[in-house]
Amino acid sequence: MATERTNRPVHGGNLTWAAEVAGCSPNLLLDFSASISPLGPPKSVLEAIEAGISDLKHYPSPEYDNLRQTLGAVHGLSPDWILPGNGSAELLTWACRDFSDCLITCLPTPAFGDYFRGLKAFNAAVLECPLELDEERRSASRLKDILAAPLALQGTASAAAGLLFNNPHNPSGYLFSGQELGSLLDRFELVVVDEAFMDFLPLHQQESLIDQVASHPNLVILRSLTKFYSLPGLRLGYAIAHPDRLRRWQQWRDPWPVNALAAAAAQAAVQDHAFQQQSWEWLAIARPHLYSGLQAIAGLHPLPGAVNYLLVRSDYPVLPLQTALLKRHRILIRDCLSFAELGNRYFRVAVRTLEENQRLLHGLTEVLSQFSNP
Repeated sequence: MATERTNRPVHGGNLTWAAEVAGCSPNLLLDFSASISPLGPPKSVLEAIEAGISDLKHYPSPEYDNLRQTLGAVHGLSPDWILPGNGSAELLTWACRDFSDCLITCLPTPAFGDYFRGLKAFNAAVLECPLELDEERRSASRLKDILAAPLALQGTASAAAGLLFNNPHNPSGYLFSGQELGSLLDRFELVVVDEAFMDFLPLHQQESLIDQVASHPNLVILRSLTKFYSLPGLRLGYAIAHPDRLRRWQQWRDPWPVNALAAAAAQAAVQDHAFQQQSWEWLAIARPHLYSGLQAIAGLHPLPGAVNYLLVRSDYPVLPLQTALLKRHRILIRDCLSFAELGNRYFRVAVRTLEENQRLLHGLTEVLSQFSNP
């Protein structure tokens, strides 16, 4: 129990901690805590990594010209508008440094804990703006009103404020419309939209603001390549923003932040259209299957997320549930203690394969039956 209390992870995917609780090897765990696709890495990526091993004797290009050209072609942008990073987390750090120039930064909550880390590192003033998670009330809430009310209470005009936001939203999985977010661009000094999970939506369903970047120098888009392509160990993401901003970020950071194998993997990944289509087809079946299965379990209330994870409200305390799942079924779910607004009555689960999702549903049913009938 001491390990559970003192070493509880802030992020999902900490299999070392979970294995200690479960009393087994990390390799025996089924991880629903990290929202990573179960389908990858794509074969094309593994082949690119293998082919790139011979390049390890050379430094990567400091400008990452080939990678930036490939990413630019994907989005119809000049490479000057692209900056690869050591995961989108590294690029978030430089975005937060820019936020320190704003009078205050609006942060819709609950929010990814790394946002607080980055903003605190540069002493950026944070104004938390609570979102409505209930589906009916959320549909009736307009984001501009949610942001305007706290600013008015602070006596701050949005023209002097920044906005840090993710779409699709983490942890709820809610997808805000590009039109709604786009209406905010002229209201804030700096807008950073984290689109780490946008790739999980088919192109015709995406609500990206990438097409707004060229006309809004105050807009930054962050993208991750690790979740959709199952590459969290490689640490790769990229920013899309005005070239002047990206050149400034480049001066702040260490040289060669992206290793040669990660750069090769990224180029292969974004051009693997067959894998992208396979992923969209998998998720279109697996997510509603998991959602309906969770709905059918007494005491669980899943939110209808748009991407590859589901936030679930529980009538039972989550920490004992998490521990029981680990010890009895070797399954790890993501508690939401790091989201202060959610606490011990919410958990988040990734969408995995149908077989794995069924194993989770069986485990939850078994554990919760013991909770309700001790």
